[in-house]
Amino acid sequence: MSDTVAADQDAAAGGGRRGRGASGGAAARRAARTGGGPGTQLTYIKRKINSFEVLNEEGLALIERNADTVLEEIGIEFRDDAEALAMWKEAGADVKGERVHFPRGLCRSLLKTAPSQFTQHARNPERSVQIGGNATVFAPVYGPPFVRDLEGNRRYATIEDFRNFVKLAYLAPSIHHSGGTVCEPVDVPVNKRHLDMVHAHMTLSDKPFMGSVTAPERAEDTVSMAKILFGDKFVDENTVIINLINANSPMVFDETMLGAAKVYARNNQACIVTPFILAGAMSPVTVAGTLTQVLAEVLAGASFTQLVRPGAPVLFGTFASSISMQSGAPTFGTPEPSLVSYGAAQLARRLGLPFRTGGSLCASKVPDAQAAYESANTLNSTLLAGTNFVLHSAGWLEGGLASCYEKFMMDVDQLGMAQKLAEGVDLSENGQAMDAIRQVGPGSHYLGCDHTQANFQSAFYRSSIADNNSYEQWLAEGEKTAPQRANELARRWLESYEAPHLDQGIADGLNDFIARKKESMPDAFT
Repeated sequence: MSDTVAADQDAAAGGGRRGRGASGGAAARRAARTGGGPGTQLTYIKRKINSFEVLNEEGLALIERNADTVLEEIGIEFRDDAEALAMWKEAGADVKGERVHFPRGLCRSLLKTAPSQFTQHARNPERSVQIGGNATVFAPVYGPPFVRDLEGNRRYATIEDFRNFVKLAYLAPSIHHSGGTVCEPVDVPVNKRHLDMVHAHMTLSDKPFMGSVTAPERAEDTVSMAKILFGDKFVDENTVIINLINANSPMVFDETMLGAAKVYARNNQACIVTPFILAGAMSPVTVAGTLTQVLAEVLAGASFTQLVRPGAPVLFGTFASSISMQSGAPTFGTPEPSLVSYGAAQLARRLGLPFRTGGSLCASKVPDAQAAYESANTLNSTLLAGTNFVLHSAGWLEGGLASCYEKFMMDVDQLGMAQKLAEGVDLSENGQAMDAIRQVGPGSHYLGCDHTQANFQSAFYRSSIADNNSYEQWLAEGEKTAPQRANELARRWLESYEAPHLDQGIADGLNDFIARKKESMPDAFT
């Protein structure tokens, strides 16, 4: 093992030998240049740049009026959940069968109890994150059944892959959150895999994590495990879990999502209410029409959490993609979804809700140029929109069907760049650099001046993936492509991984709970 890897390994153990940020030596110097190596963790982003806005007051008011019309005249279906329908009827909505029609202003009135920002607590308090306000939190890819592994194979994901991605997210300095279903481990029974996934987030990382939503009882298991990890009282009084509640667009919430939302809201845990939009198939083909439907669905779903428990944290979410009108396949990195993200972020801020969208999205099947530019287009608009919680920040490939190790590492590099951009312009005395300008004067250069020497380690972001050396040096080092360098970096990180410390009593409690739950039911793979 090289000295550099050993230094990274020491720093990677959050509760290990040397603690966070103690990488020292060459690793620390490289970390200062590149935005961090394993163990040199960055806090969540506190944006110092303005959000980009595409709608004026007239446009925003128009979309809000249209959304209110959708809620009142067309309605939203709450399927196969008699309790939810009864709650809406008692709140004053017009319930006809499973369709709920909302008087104008009802949903907005209910949302007045929802917090505009909150803290999601991690088991390591230094890793807790702010959700809302000027904060941006990056979380990994979510949901793919396949992986593209380090051997170049596309195959079904396993629990080992899942744990590997949790480890990589833990080590990645520019990822602030462990995420949720970073890939779907198909080698574990469907009715039990949520236990192994949540356990991996709790034990292999000390960053915040997401809960299971595939059935209400699995959400209950997540809450029970969180109480073992944090304590009953702490969970009831604080947010320790965030979870994804997708609308079944257009204009439907099904019993699975409603059941999970009720569990989490009742336990004071955060719900991201997200219309899942492929414009042209699940919403109108126009940006304004899509925004109208998105706002209507979010208003209905988010306000429902406040019926369950006033004050429960909830996010305005959107996942927007366009489709190829020739094939029907989803497309990414195109202008229209970016406009939806910008507009939805404005609507969320007017509602006073934290906002989720975006990520590093692409339709490419391999981590190639298409993957890079589609992901860059999506990520840039995500950051500039003022997004608070960014799912799919790293590892997304093939329209969300595959989690890719190499793409994960390439995306992590870009997230570091995004974090640097979000810091804005340094206007301190050092940032103004007047002493450097005076020292150098006309006709010279800045390479050897005192200011450059004092700032050279941290002056510019240095990519851990890109090759900026000469052609001759690139040849001498093996003519490696960016995916090849990303592959080597992923292997190195996984080899250097050490788990953060966890109290043995808590570890035993989690293991006992999982063993009892698994023994209580036969395996099911459907």
